[in-house]
Amino acid sequence: MPAATVLIDACLELAAIRALLADTALTAERLGSFAGDPEDVIAVVVWEQRFGAAELARMPNLRLVMAPSVGFDHIDLDAARRHGGIYVCHVPDYCVDEMADSAVALALALLRGIVALDRHVRSGGWDSAAAGPLRRISGTRFGVIGFGRIGAAVARRAHSLGFTVAATDPLVPPGRMLSHAVDPASLDELLRTCHVVSLHVPLTPETEGMIGAAEIARMPRGSYLVNTARGELVDTPAVLAALASGHLAGAALDVLAAEPPTAEAPAPRADTLIVTPHAAYHSPEADEELHRRVADAVRTVAAGGVPRNVLVEPAGAEAPSAA
Repeated sequence: MPAATVLIDACLELAAIRALLADTALTAERLGSFAGDPEDVIAVVVWEQRFGAAELARMPNLRLVMAPSVGFDHIDLDAARRHGGIYVCHVPDYCVDEMADSAVALALALLRGIVALDRHVRSGGWDSAAAGPLRRISGTRFGVIGFGRIGAAVARRAHSLGFTVAATDPLVPPGRMLSHAVDPASLDELLRTCHVVSLHVPLTPETEGMIGAAEIARMPRGSYLVNTARGELVDTPAVLAALASGHLAGAALDVLAAEPPTAEAPAPRADTLIVTPHAAYHSPEADEELHRRVADAVRTVAAGGVPRNVLVEPAGAEAPSAA
C-alpha cells in the first residue's frame, strides 16, 4: 500500500503515538522537522502553530487535521471547508476535571491569599494580614462565563464548596443551569453581582477581548478574575490597571495572549496577580488519554471511518455525536 504519514506536533510525545500506532502501516513523524514527501501525509495533529490554507495546499492527500486540545482557534476552519475532503476534529473532554480543578484552585488561592502569603513568608515576613482581607467562601457569588463541559464542572465544584454560583452562556438553556443549582444570568448581571468571575469560553471573533476595562468596571470593587481559557479573551493591561487601583482584589491567569512570554511581550506582573504557564489542563492521566484519543482518531480516519468531535467534515460525510 502507498506510504501514509501522520505528522505530530511537538506538544505530544512522538514515541507514545508511534507505540499506539505500531499495529498499523502508519508512520508518525514530527511536524516541525518532516522532510519527506508531502503527498504521503494523510493526517496532521497540530497545536503549537497556525494551520490554514497554505499548509493545506502543500498536502494534497490530507484527510485529517486534529487539534489535540479543547481549543481549536489555531486551525482555519473556513480554509478547511473550502479545501474539502478532510475532517477537522478536536478533543474537548480529555481534561475537564483538570481544568475545573485548576480554575477553582486558583479562585481559592486568590480569595484566601495563599500565594500572596507564601510570597510574604519567603521574603522573610510573618504577618497573617499581609495579603489583606481573606474572603469567606460561603456565600461568595461565583460567576461562570461559558457553561460547557468545563464551565459546568467548575460550577459543580464551586457549589460544593459553598459558593453561590451564577452562569451565563447564550447557547445553554436556563433550565440546564438550574438543574446544576446555578443561577442563569446575563453577562452584565453576572459581572455586576459576582465577586469571582471565571472564564470558560472558546476564542472566537465574538469572544476576543470580551473582558476589558468597561467589563471590569462593572464588577464589584474588590472582586477577582480567573482566566484558564484563552489569553485573548481578556485585556491584560486593563486587568493590571484594575489590580493597581484596587478595583480588582486579585486575578489569576493560566493563559496569555503571547505564549511563551518574550522580552517584547513579557509575562504580566503584579503583587495580587497569579500567573501559571498554561498548565491547567495537565495531569499524567489527561496526557495518557490525549495520546490515546489522537491515535484513535488517526486510526479511524485511515481506515475510512469518522472521528469523534468533528468540527469540519468532508462534503457528504455525516459526523457522529460528540459523545
